[in-house]
Amino acid sequence: MEAAIYNKEGKKTAKSVSLDKAVFGIEPNDHAIYLDVKRYNAAQRQGTHKAKERAEITGSTRKIKKQKGTGTARAGSIKNPLFKGGGTVFGPRPHTHGMKVNKKVKRLARMSALSYKAQDNGIKVLESLSMEAPKTKDFKALIGNMELNGERTLFVMPALDKNVYLSARNIQRCNVTSAELLNTYEIMNSKNVVFVANAYDVVAENLKKG
Repeated sequence: MEAAIYNKEGKKTAKSVSLDKAVFGIEPNDHAIYLDVKRYNAAQRQGTHKAKERAEITGSTRKIKKQKGTGTARAGSIKNPLFKGGGTVFGPRPHTHGMKVNKKVKRLARMSALSYKAQDNGIKVLESLSMEAPKTKDFKALIGNMELNGERTLFVMPALDKNVYLSARNIQRCNVTSAELLNTYEIMNSKNVVFVANAYDVVAENLKKG
């Protein structure tokens, strides 16, 4: 499994790198990808939805009419859920939407996603990437040199670099992450995955180690 190498200016070189087949060349498992992406999306939900229940709304707890002799159903507080303005019965409460996916399934999902990208020639390697200060203009020039303008691209750093992250933050269809934080959703949501320096080795080591 080969991936093209680009120099630090973003120009394609004649060199290529061999990717680990145990990570980038497996038979993809679509169901594992589905489960891990579903888990990721569920974890993004805040779960802060809330309806006021009977004890939480403003109103008197006085019995609004006598128990018998009115010809209508008995009633207590005006906060009764049956009345307009009353509390909500079994309304939503704040809770997490997170779901559990086994560690081995998450590993399989990431390897499957990377294998799909390798099959589609969507994996590239950048020799190095560093910035002394955040420079969006320089980062856009790099993307242009790599002919990735307009394509959803994920840059994977060996370790998170704040200046690189800030430089790419305002560029549409471009994301930056670290090898440690790489996840299935980001891989599948990108057309190209660009590994900076030895980030592909860090990812392969982490996935095989687990």
